[in-house]
Amino acid sequence: MNFSEQPVNPADPNTIPKFIDKLVKPPTARPRANKNYPANSYYEIQMLKSKHRFHKNFPFTEVWGYDGTVPGPTIEAKKDYTTYVKYLNRLPEKHFLPIDYSLHGVNNSAEVRTVVHLHGANVASASDGHPEAWYTKNYAATGPAFKQEVHEYTNHQPGTTLWYHDHAMGLTRLNVVAGLAGFYLLRDSSEERLQLPKGNYEIPLLIQDKSFNEDGSIFYPTELDPPFPLPVPDQLPLPNPTVTLGYVGNTILVNGKVWPILNVEPRKYRFRILNGSNRRSYNLRLSNDEKISQIGTDGGFLAATVSIDSVELTPAERVDVIIDFSDFANEEIILMNDDEEFADEHTNVIMKFTVNLPLKGEDTSQIPTLLEPAMELHEHHAHTVRDLPLTSTLDRYGRLMLLLGDKMYHDPATEKPSLDSIEVWNLINTTPVHHPIHVHLVQFKILERRPFNVDLYVAEGKLQFTGPPEEPHDYERGWKDTVKADIGKVTKIIMHWKEHTGDYIWHCHFLEHEDHDMMRPIRVIKDAHPVTPPHSNEH
Repeated sequence: MNFSEQPVNPADPNTIPKFIDKLVKPPTARPRANKNYPANSYYEIQMLKSKHRFHKNFPFTEVWGYDGTVPGPTIEAKKDYTTYVKYLNRLPEKHFLPIDYSLHGVNNSAEVRTVVHLHGANVASASDGHPEAWYTKNYAATGPAFKQEVHEYTNHQPGTTLWYHDHAMGLTRLNVVAGLAGFYLLRDSSEERLQLPKGNYEIPLLIQDKSFNEDGSIFYPTELDPPFPLPVPDQLPLPNPTVTLGYVGNTILVNGKVWPILNVEPRKYRFRILNGSNRRSYNLRLSNDEKISQIGTDGGFLAATVSIDSVELTPAERVDVIIDFSDFANEEIILMNDDEEFADEHTNVIMKFTVNLPLKGEDTSQIPTLLEPAMELHEHHAHTVRDLPLTSTLDRYGRLMLLLGDKMYHDPATEKPSLDSIEVWNLINTTPVHHPIHVHLVQFKILERRPFNVDLYVAEGKLQFTGPPEEPHDYERGWKDTVKADIGKVTKIIMHWKEHTGDYIWHCHFLEHEDHDMMRPIRVIKDAHPVTPPHSNEH
């Protein structure tokens, strides 16, 4: 195709030339002086309506961004040093994306509400960004869980790649598509000791998919169009606009640019990769089939570097990798997407690396073998084991609604872990799709996945396994806060509830599912658990 002879239509990926725009590294947030907080610890970040150019051949697009940028500015924090952030809502009173007023908490509340969740953070509940801690412009109205204007992040956890994004009740999917997402890089002393690539050679990559209208504005569906046709009963008309089962874009963005290009030197680079999409998963590999050195997962460094061919990321999952371009001078390498769920010729490519820059100096960075001493959780120490089914039903309009534990969001809390207890959760997926399950507050380990007889479980509640346990994939053996609950399998995870009590949540990180009640409360309580786990004598 000769792109020079064909006008670019943002709505038609066949007309959009790839690898034209240079990848942009998000700006770094700068602290502000505030006499109430220690020097260099306080930040103010504004949520603003602004204009953004996603591709050099697109017109400017209206977005909502943190400090008006997409992605938002990267907050850099240090382990055990508290960071204070005030996120100021300066957004318009009307949303520019279609709102479904039938969803929980939307019909009788302000149209534009925001709250920021620092995803993966060990944080007190008042600063967690609870979906009912929302607030409007200038805090004119606030949600029932709102407690304070300034988020306090104590950073009592290992260094890792976190991200902050909107989490407002019933609006998360729209606010994130509008642009409200950014990186939060928590650093610790391990990084310097390990001599990892840094500075210009450390680049966060936020991967998202989007669709656009012909005028370059963001497209978001208002009706139940394919690929999700659903039965509609006669008795109730379908809300319009209505929530869909998932927003799947026809273009791929990295750091706010459509199919960008990154010119690199023939040396090692560190990439912190985040799937920030609403619904799409990615299976990433290099087009030259070279190995990727993985050094971290959602929660921080692995015990040892793993050499991987590819890595699967469902929404909200992160991976920390080093790619060595030393042997590929003057070559072009494409970051591919082999995920098959919504595959096409356009979305199976992410971005291009061109190894065409001269080496500026000796590359003294390392790909370490050993990274972080292993801190394991043992299943026989668990105080509580929870069987948590992932189920489906129809709502009052006949729309498919996915649920956790067969309960809706507003039902009373059933997950009430005790402080300083270890729990094992069995995520029993009876639905026909996988789900990225995110648990607030904790980092967990994946123990296994195991196939089971779905029909028997749905009919009689009996859990009958149909195959042996499956080990977690090589790329997901570290600390995690989001896990892929596979179709027809029980996904077993283990976690330690420590340091904080209060109200948190767990949910599917397909944002359309989350907004349509695939979210449940967690209440961490001080009540004592048995000193000796009841089944510890079995080991």
